[in-house]
Amino acid sequence: MQTTYYENKKITKTYFIADTCFDYYSERLRADDYRGNVYFFAEWLEEEAEINGFHKIIVKSKKDDIDAWQELGYINEGEFKGYFNGATAYAMCKYLKNERRNSEYWIEEDRILKDVLKLEKGTKNQPLQIEYTLRMADVQDAKSLAELYGNVFQVYPTPMNDIEYVREMIESGTLFCIIEHEGRIVSAASADVNDTYNNAEITDCATTPEHRKFGLMKHLVDQLEKELFQRKIYCSYSIARALSFGMNAVFHQKDYLFKGRLANNCKIFDKYEDMNIWVKDLSK
Repeated sequence: MQTTYYENKKITKTYFIADTCFDYYSERLRADDYRGNVYFFAEWLEEEAEINGFHKIIVKSKKDDIDAWQELGYINEGEFKGYFNGATAYAMCKYLKNERRNSEYWIEEDRILKDVLKLEKGTKNQPLQIEYTLRMADVQDAKSLAELYGNVFQVYPTPMNDIEYVREMIESGTLFCIIEHEGRIVSAASADVNDTYNNAEITDCATTPEHRKFGLMKHLVDQLEKELFQRKIYCSYSIARALSFGMNAVFHQKDYLFKGRLANNCKIFDKYEDMNIWVKDLSK
């Protein structure tokens, strides 16, 4: 039986409308946009979360609504500067179980972040060695990409090991950049473009273990940023595993700004993971 990882739903009610994501895999309900009555919307969110057995609600809020969400028990876990066509989105979160709220690794993640922030920003990439080839992917690469993700991630919040899923992503406009070694994809990353609000999430970053010491991911991020800039997409952001020194270091050194941490946000590897928010204005 095929697992339904998530469903994007457009919700239209009398007092509000919203763009939502029912994330069954990570047991959370996310609202990427909304307008209307915050209080009616919040009531609906909690009802739907309870019906579906979700333990976390995330709302991307406009600045003017932060006070209302805080009155309703939501906490501000971070911000996506420039998300709404240049205006900031605030990650207002509410937890419905103590176990989902409490992070076992927060202090360790603080230490990792402290070490990351000590690194010099804007450092030059290691030159891409001659045996590596960088290019943008197309639908013909779906099978090889799915194999890469299946090998790197035993557990992942989206079915990136599914060839058809990856093919549909590429066909729908998600940008994938890859690096090949001896004809095999050894590193990849994507930019999930939001054409409505002109932002993009740098995600699905994966490198096979034997190729991780060559700084390949920085080259992929650079190329994706160039592609986004050409499309007049200036808000680039990512959420990186807070326990990963390497990925957080990549974004810090690529001049992304740390903008908060989402607690127990999604299932990766063997547990719920805290995720650090990194944001960059590509127009600067």
